[in-house]
Amino acid sequence: MTHTHATYNEAVHAALHLLADDMGYEIPAHADIAQERTCLRALMNMRSPSPLPDGYLEAEGIVLDTERERRGTVTWEDATASSAHPRIALWRGDITRLQVDAIVNAANSALLGCRAPGHTCIDNAIHSAAGLELRQACAEVMAERTRGDGPSGFPTGEAILTPGFHLPARFVIHTVGPIVSGELTQTHREALARSYRRCLEEAAAHGLDTVAFCCISTGVFGFPQEEAARIAVATVSDFLESGTPGAGDLRVIFNVFGDRDEALYRALLGL
Repeated sequence: MTHTHATYNEAVHAALHLLADDMGYEIPAHADIAQERTCLRALMNMRSPSPLPDGYLEAEGIVLDTERERRGTVTWEDATASSAHPRIALWRGDITRLQVDAIVNAANSALLGCRAPGHTCIDNAIHSAAGLELRQACAEVMAERTRGDGPSGFPTGEAILTPGFHLPARFVIHTVGPIVSGELTQTHREALARSYRRCLEEAAAHGLDTVAFCCISTGVFGFPQEEAARIAVATVSDFLESGTPGAGDLRVIFNVFGDRDEALYRALLGL
């Protein structure tokens, strides 16, 4: 549904003030619509998972659905397929525009999204575009995992699927990649490969056809980009040919954002 400019502005204002009142924040007086939208994202990033104030989800839905329409969507047909790997393609741009069955989120072990207001990481971008229901869904996953004597954090190399809410993607597959703070080890390499493989297993188990990967662990987690790209392409290629139930129907997009990652994947995919 297309919303009018006035409706969008009103929805930003309403969502912002509902969250601010709920969280005990004061909105700067005389803020324009751009400033209000920045404040709204900041509060969305910061808010802990808990019941939302009445009317918030309706206002948030107008805001996020309007922005999704303005960004436009991208499909498998818009990506550049590899002749060497026909079911693997490359696309550069904003992962929240991809209209695929699932996009992969490089999460942290809390699994609740990046909480730093306006941060530019993929985790923050995905949660900001999906809306606060995504954080609530992740909180429910973590509550189930930690029930009884379960671990307190989401394990490195594991993956879990949630709805995509206001994203064009139907689902989000969350995975926690390895953190490399010193020398790269074989343990790091194996953990990264496991993240990719577990995401693909989740996709295949749920009967998905198209999955888009971000560059897992290469941002603030510090995994060297060249090695990460090699592991990603090798792991995905092996899985697609593995005979695993559901693997034969999967198509995979590698989503990149910067020049170096694009060059690395182009070379590896023969583009």
